[in-house]
Amino acid sequence: MLELIRRRALMPAMVACGIVAAGLALHAAAAADPTTERIKASVQKMLGGRAEVKSVEKTPIAGLFEVNIGGQLVYTDASGRYILNGEMVDTRTGTNLTEDRVAELNRIKWSDLPLTRAIKWTKGDGSRQMAVFSDPNCGYCKRIEQTFQQMDNITVYTFLYPVLSPDSEVKSKQVWCAADRTKAWRDWMLGKGTPSGAGNCKTPLEENLALGHSLNITGTPAVFFTDGTRIPGAADVATLERKLSSLKK
Repeated sequence: MLELIRRRALMPAMVACGIVAAGLALHAAAAADPTTERIKASVQKMLGGRAEVKSVEKTPIAGLFEVNIGGQLVYTDASGRYILNGEMVDTRTGTNLTEDRVAELNRIKWSDLPLTRAIKWTKGDGSRQMAVFSDPNCGYCKRIEQTFQQMDNITVYTFLYPVLSPDSEVKSKQVWCAADRTKAWRDWMLGKGTPSGAGNCKTPLEENLALGHSLNITGTPAVFFTDGTRIPGAADVATLERKLSSLKK
């Protein structure tokens, strides 16, 4: 009887150990599977030094793999020989799977943003926060600055991100080194004045460029929200308001 009781007591532990062991075995099998590494090597060889393959993952379609190239997704077969460049859509639900995955891969942690390296301005109670990477010579960046003026209760953090031309760097330095950098930035972007001065103070431009590269920012403006998601390009008021409203839910 005692032996029977002891065996029954040991059963849950044995089952638990079995589950853990099975999980470890599956993990080891996945790690040992050479398919994703072969794909990564094949695609990277094709790309050369033009871009970096960040990851390779399976898709819902058997034999089809997603390849993350710096935040952009393409698809390939198990050999890595053939590349499909386009969007994958679930026709049953209407879900754009590529769009969802790119958003997930590009999600950031808001608290990691070095907001002290940004130009800050507030309108209304400032309760709704956004961060935007902008080039001073970017027309779309000027458009989104106009859009911000139509909104209320916002705080905007602008990271100077001079990527378009040498003059972008000059103007960024002049703005950052101005006595009132917020006014200098808004005056320039809203067509009320031109930045001036030597622009010879210490600036965070190099750090901002490195940060933008690490966040896969390939164009300006790029707007980030407190949930870590982003909207590339000059979104209109309705799009921004819809996104900010969704963060309250």
